[in-house]
Amino acid sequence: MMKERLFALLESKKDMMVAHRRHLHMYPELSFEEKQTSQYILDFYKDKDVLVQANVGGYGIKVTIDSGKPGKTIALRADFDALPIEEDTGLSFASKNKGVMHACGHDGHTGYMMGLAESLIEMKADLTGKIVIIHQPAEEVPPGGAIAMIEDGVLEGVDHVLGIHFSGQVPLGIVEYHEGPTQAARAKFDIKVQGLGGHGAYPHVTHDALLAASALVVNLQTIVSRRTNPMDVVVLTVGSLDGKGQFNIIKDSVTLEGDVRMFSQENSELVEREMRAICDGIETMYHVKIDLAYSNDCPALYNDPKLTRSTIAAIEEANIDEVTQIQDCGMVSVSEDFAHFSNALPCCYFYIGAQPNLTNYPHHHPKFDIHEDALLIAAKTVGIALFNALDLR
Repeated sequence: MMKERLFALLESKKDMMVAHRRHLHMYPELSFEEKQTSQYILDFYKDKDVLVQANVGGYGIKVTIDSGKPGKTIALRADFDALPIEEDTGLSFASKNKGVMHACGHDGHTGYMMGLAESLIEMKADLTGKIVIIHQPAEEVPPGGAIAMIEDGVLEGVDHVLGIHFSGQVPLGIVEYHEGPTQAARAKFDIKVQGLGGHGAYPHVTHDALLAASALVVNLQTIVSRRTNPMDVVVLTVGSLDGKGQFNIIKDSVTLEGDVRMFSQENSELVEREMRAICDGIETMYHVKIDLAYSNDCPALYNDPKLTRSTIAAIEEANIDEVTQIQDCGMVSVSEDFAHFSNALPCCYFYIGAQPNLTNYPHHHPKFDIHEDALLIAAKTVGIALFNALDLR
C-alpha cells in the first residue's frame, strides 16, 4: 500500500531529517535575510527529478513534483526563518550566529519537509497530479513571506495548501487541529501623544502628554470590554509606553506601541474605528495632539471545515504508531502568515506536539527546543494528509 511504502521511506530518512534540522539550527538567519538557508535548500534539490524555482517572493523556493498523471495540485508549506534571540539551550548544535536563533521550530519544519519531499520524489511514479513544496522565508516579520510568494505566483494551479507547526509545549505524540477560524488576525499600532511640557511646579501652563497617554492605556481596554461582543475573542495589548523623563518635569511627548488580535474582519474594522474615536476624545480632553498609525499585519488563519475534517479522519484511519492522541485545540490567539494561503484557497493547518523531555520553554524563548522525534510524526501526518487531498489510498 501507498501508506506503508511512504512510512518505510520516511523512517529510513529520519536521521537525515534530524541532520538537516541541526544544520539549519546552527546557522539561523533572520526574516528577509535567509540567503544561505535558501541556498542550502536549493542544493538539496539539485539533480532531483523536480522543477525548482528560486527567489519566489524573495528567498522563497517553489518545488514542483509532477507525476505526469491527471489529478489535483496540492501544496505543502514549510517556513525557514529564525528570530533575533541569543540562544541559551546548551545544545551541541546551538546557533553559531550571535543573536540569532531558531526559537520557533522552523528549522524542524524545513528538516521534516526535506525528508518528506525526497520520499515523494522517489514515489512519483505511483502518485497522481502535482505536489508543490513551498519553502517560505520571513514568516516572523510583517508583512511576511507568504504574501510575497503568492504575489509571485506560487499558488497558480494549486487546489489546497497543507501546513503544520510544532508545538513545543504539547507532549510528543499529540496532534491538534481546529476547524474554521483557528489563529488570530493581528494588527499593530503606534501612537504619539504630543503635548506641551514644562516644570512640575506649573502644571496649569502645560498639556501633560504622559497623563494623556495613561488615559489612553486605560480607555483603549474599553474597546474589548464595552465595544466588542463578549462571545468574540479580541485581545488588545499596549506593550510599550515610552514615558521616561525627569521626576519634576511634565512630559512634552510620549509614544505607545501595541498589538490587537481577533478572529474576524468585522472586529478588525471595529477596533481600528473605536481606537481612532478614543484618540480623538483624548485629544480634546487633554489638549494634546495624537497621531495614530494602525496597520493590519496578518489576517485570521481559517481552516476549511470540509478539508480539515477529511484530513483528520485520514490521519486517524492511518493509525500512525507515533501518534498517541488527536484532539481539537480550539482557537489559538497567536498569529501565523499561513493565513494568507488560507485566505486564498481551502487549507488545513494543524499542530504536532514536540515538547522535549523534561523541558517546557515556550516559543520565542532563549531555551526553546523541540523533540526531534516530532519530525517523523510531522512527515507521516502531512504525508497522509497529502494522500487524502490527492484521493490516494
